[in-house]
Order: sequence, then structure tokens, then C-alpha cells
Amino acid sequence: MKLVSALAMLAGLLATTAHADPQDEVMGWLQRMTTAAKKLNYTGTFTYQSGGGTETSRIIHLVDAAGEHEKLEVLDGSPREVIRSNDEVKCYLPEDKVVIIEKRSQHKAFPALLPVSVGNLGESYLIRKGETARIAGFDSQQVVLEPKDTLRYGHQFWADIQSGLILKARTLNERNETIEQFAFSQLQINPPIDKDELKPHSNTEGKTWRIHNARASQSLTAGGDWHFRTQLPGFKKGAGMKRQGWRGSGVDTTHFIFSDGLASISVFIEPRTDQEAVTSTYSAGAINVYKRTAGKHLLTVLGEVPMTTLMRLGDGIEPRKK
Repeated sequence: MKLVSALAMLAGLLATTAHADPQDEVMGWLQRMTTAAKKLNYTGTFTYQSGGGTETSRIIHLVDAAGEHEKLEVLDGSPREVIRSNDEVKCYLPEDKVVIIEKRSQHKAFPALLPVSVGNLGESYLIRKGETARIAGFDSQQVVLEPKDTLRYGHQFWADIQSGLILKARTLNERNETIEQFAFSQLQINPPIDKDELKPHSNTEGKTWRIHNARASQSLTAGGDWHFRTQLPGFKKGAGMKRQGWRGSGVDTTHFIFSDGLASISVFIEPRTDQEAVTSTYSAGAINVYKRTAGKHLLTVLGEVPMTTLMRLGDGIEPRKK
């Protein structure tokens, strides 16, 4: 009888293992991708494709006792460098002799495209494992996120099987067409990195360079002077902020961000410069933009979501009655 009981217990354990929740496994993959992008040292070259255009960049990511440090250098077209130290980001534009400085509490850029916590993504996306593939010399596992509604796009990620680092990422529209893709062509994980490699090539000591501080000048814990009548399922509004005017205009811009953890929508509100009513839409690669006037203000709503989503949100924004 003892042998029978032991065999029954073993069979039960094997059955539990064999029928482990596949959703737990796939969410584990997403969490590994998030952790790898923040915790690993890596250097590589990747290609960004969108709207028929292609851009190549070089990235260096270092983690030490002081936190995260990163350098992104665009290798095509106009030279650009983005230097990040934890949440402070400096963007160098040599042709314009401009340095833009801002704070980003949540950094989202390839390969760190996923939120710190992935637990809520299942509310808006059906998540499953996909194919395995060979990318940049690494074996990878694909994870597919299919939107549960028409408010957002679909996403596919390929992660290195050993480290979990995202090697390739693709965004698909409602017709299952690729509208944006990142992919490493060359990558080293945990190589030796000298911190001097993270310094910008640009020498900004000359007086001809201008520094634009894009940090928020004021935090708005609620909606401030604005009311958002339309609630988008799955999208949560973060704290709003006022940003200093660009190029010394002296006019502050109010900025709100909505996110479902993966897709995000930015709302910019600024005083109108003319009295003509504006309603327009356009696209720049994977980013859609919707503009409309609201009283004495111009609203610009943009994000990597369908245009109908932007219009639904933007048409529900109005000044609070005083």
C-alpha cells in the first residue's frame, strides 16, 4: 500500500508539472526581458525600420554601483547622441548645437521596451509563446501580444534564450502589417566596458551650444485645468506636468501621459498662436498624431496606437469650468 501511495503521489506531481500554467511561463518570459534590459551589460548595433525608412544605431549599456548608464549613437543621417544616467537623459544635436536635458522616470527604448511590472499586460493583450529563431547569432524565443480590442497595436518580441534580453521587437497594426521593427545585427552580452565609452563625442564647452532644460517645471497630480471625459479601457493617466517653452518662447506646455504599460499616448496642451480652428491628423512612421483646438488652446495627441484611439481620447478633452 505504501508503494501504491508513493506512486500515486509521484504521478500527481508529474501531472502538475506537465500541466503547469502556460500563462505563468509566458509572463515569466516577459519579466526576464524586463530584468535583462536593466541589469545586464551589453553593447551592440541595431536597426530601426518604420514607414519605409531605416536607421542604424549603436548602444552601450553599463550597470555599476551608481546605477544604469547608457549611450545611444545614431549612425545614419544627422548625428545624434543620447546619454542616460539613471533617469537623467541628455540628447546631443551637433548640427543645431543644442543639448536637451530631461528626466524620465520610466525609460522605454529598445531593448528596454517593457514596463518594470508586466503583470497587468494580460488585461489588454492575449499573451502566448511563438516561434524560436536565430537572431544576431543568438537562439531566441518569440512572445506574442495580441490586443484584445481595437484601441492598441499588437507586439512581438524575440528574447535571447540564455539571458532574456530582447533581440528583436515588432509592432503590428490592425491588418497585421509591420509598422515598426527593431533588431540587433551585432550584440555582445556582458563584455568589458570602459566608462569613458559612455561619454559623448560632442564637445559642448564652446559658447555656441545652447542647453534646453525640458524637465517638468510643475507637477500636476490630477488633471489641472483640464477634464478628460473619455476613459480608454486599459490606459491609465499618469501625473501631468508643465514643461518650459522650447527655444525660449516663454510659453509653458502642459503634458499628460496615458499608458497601458506597453503602448503610451502623450497629450500636449499649449496656448493657440492664432484664432483659426485646427483639426488635423498625420502619421510619422509608427506614430500617429491628432491635433484639434479647444477654446484658446491647441491639443496635440500622439502615440503608437491607432488614429481612432487618439481621436477618441482627444475629442473628450476640454477645459474645466471655473
